[in-house]
Amino acid sequence: MSKTLTMNQITGEMGEAAVRLRFLGIGFQFDSRSRLEAGIDGIAEVMDHGKPLARMIAVQIKTTAAATYTSETDAGFTYLLRSEDLEYWRGSNLPIIVVLYRQSDETFYWQSVSGGIGEGERRLVFDKEKDVLDRSAVDRLAALTVPKAGFGYYVPPLGDGEEAVVNILPLTLPDEIFVASTPHTPKRAASILLDGDEATRFDWVIKDGTFWSFADPRETVCRHLVDLDQVEAIETAHLAFHEDIDERNNFSYLLRKVLDHQVRSDLGWNKDGKLFYFKAEAADHSRKFGYEASKKKAETEVVNVARSKVDQSQVDFVRHHAFVPRFESLYNQWYLVINPTYYFTTNGFIPHSHPSALLAGKKRMDNSASLRGQVIMWHRFLTKDQTYNTGLFADEASKEPRLKFGEPPVVTLATKVPEDVWGSGKKSTDSESDQESLMFG
Repeated sequence: MSKTLTMNQITGEMGEAAVRLRFLGIGFQFDSRSRLEAGIDGIAEVMDHGKPLARMIAVQIKTTAAATYTSETDAGFTYLLRSEDLEYWRGSNLPIIVVLYRQSDETFYWQSVSGGIGEGERRLVFDKEKDVLDRSAVDRLAALTVPKAGFGYYVPPLGDGEEAVVNILPLTLPDEIFVASTPHTPKRAASILLDGDEATRFDWVIKDGTFWSFADPRETVCRHLVDLDQVEAIETAHLAFHEDIDERNNFSYLLRKVLDHQVRSDLGWNKDGKLFYFKAEAADHSRKFGYEASKKKAETEVVNVARSKVDQSQVDFVRHHAFVPRFESLYNQWYLVINPTYYFTTNGFIPHSHPSALLAGKKRMDNSASLRGQVIMWHRFLTKDQTYNTGLFADEASKEPRLKFGEPPVVTLATKVPEDVWGSGKKSTDSESDQESLMFG
């Protein structure tokens, strides 16, 4: 009996050929994979006027003859990804996109697949105007291949030759650090402080029997943790730029603990997400933060209460502005890298049980202006108390050694990149949307 090709097989082959021609038409290379592919049909390579750039995008192609997509309207539709594909893509070192081709109207739509997100990212939302696979998509596709690791990556300017700020804040460290021997492990030391009658503080680290802190432990509750006759003050630079990578990592952890102590009245720390977030002041109540922007005064709702559209008395969730901190040393300078994000609770205090879908939805709404504004807002927040008094009448809190944050570096970007590279194109309603451009890491 002779072999028979199914209509689905033929349609799939036609779709792959059509998508290959479409990529070639927009100036990209496209190489199909073998019949053994398990969820990636081909690799698209970004080219600049015919010059291959060795920047690759993994592509899965879905072809239909004439079917209507889910929830399809004149504006857009949705597409549900397979769980098996998501699991396969999770370990990919390439950006992944899904291309949908429909033969009946010769339409090509594409959407990127976010990696490492939960079930909320199975459903892709397509905009029929924005997400067409044609020449207008070249910059967005190329932007997917920009490395997201390291000290920072570009968020595009809004016009040619504009200035951009970088999402790294240079640190000014206290001049000295106190080192002492201790018989306690970090866990035991924390237990001692929590069981005591004095106010606790955790702006210290303990490693291999050695205690580090910018505050003199002999003058704080930490005197219960150290051998008092072994306390020594040394120059901070000796440990901050130590040749041993483990010592520098320990110092980086100390910086995070000090920052936690420094912002504890306003920010909470989420261990699972490794992020700082604005605390709610009361259950089911929003909170605002006002600051001086570059051009005018601005105010941001840093704790936002989302209420049910059906019943305004019902709170769906509470969204908190947040950021993931990372301390990095570059040459003889330490920086705080700020990665803006969001934290979700049910009422301002109880963590939300399904935050992934909420975070993915909010991230899709963000554009370069909102990201830029968030970085600037965090800089203003972290520097709001840097003019504290140091004289005779300064309060005790202001006399404590503190991390100080400088202005983020500024660079000039000569190339304009479309705004829709970084978001849905929806205008931001936040007041921070008029701020400077940035490089976002």
